[in-house]
Amino acid sequence: MGRPPSTAGARWPPVIRCSPTTGPPCWPAGSGSEPVAGSGAPRVIAIDGPAGSGKSTVARAVADRLGLHYLDTGAMYRGVAHAVLRAGIDPTDAGPVADVARNVTLAVTRSHCMVDGEDASTAIRGPEVTGAVSAVAANPEVRLEMVARQRAWVLERGGGVMEGRDIGSVVFPDAELKVYLTASPEVRARRRAAEDPGVNVDSVAADIRRRDEADSSREASPLVAADGARVMDTSELTVDGAVDAIVEMFR
Repeated sequence: MGRPPSTAGARWPPVIRCSPTTGPPCWPAGSGSEPVAGSGAPRVIAIDGPAGSGKSTVARAVADRLGLHYLDTGAMYRGVAHAVLRAGIDPTDAGPVADVARNVTLAVTRSHCMVDGEDASTAIRGPEVTGAVSAVAANPEVRLEMVARQRAWVLERGGGVMEGRDIGSVVFPDAELKVYLTASPEVRARRRAAEDPGVNVDSVAADIRRRDEADSSREASPLVAADGARVMDTSELTVDGAVDAIVEMFR
């Protein structure tokens, strides 16, 4: 499977075009703002942390403040999980799941996730994908594929703010700045409940603990604070406070 068809004229903002490894792994969709190859080492801010730690909100704000590109790597794994479920594949069936990861075409922006040309922005945040993504992300072959695409994304843009669970430890261990955000499960559950008043805080907290255990105990790229990472507990921090601190560290 080669490069996907042109999306010229589509009503999407510049996106991360990620194709299978048999074609170009990632390329810009004509934004015109990408740096020229060889213009210098990429400047990367790696923001890692568990679900609900505030990394998405903080990472976006940091990217805006510094004028850098932004990538939510978790959306990529969720996109793969969506493709796996759509194909009727068991998320724990390692071989077929890896095949999906190698062949899926993803286009990720701040607000949208396209999976093989389908707008999956809502679906990847739904309960089915949320229940499957840990198993998909624990697949070593899936992680190899996604890490390759993430590195290509950075190299083509000359850097950026990347958020995930293994950016500082695996994807870019030599990132200029590595930050690990954390917060108590209870605080993280309340944050999720604030986004969706229909959820039960206790059940969300239990799910967060389960997800933490799965992410931190997996063999491939476990969730850990990377060597040299600045650990920041956001339980009592405002978004602006966290962003100010990270921007100051970077400067």
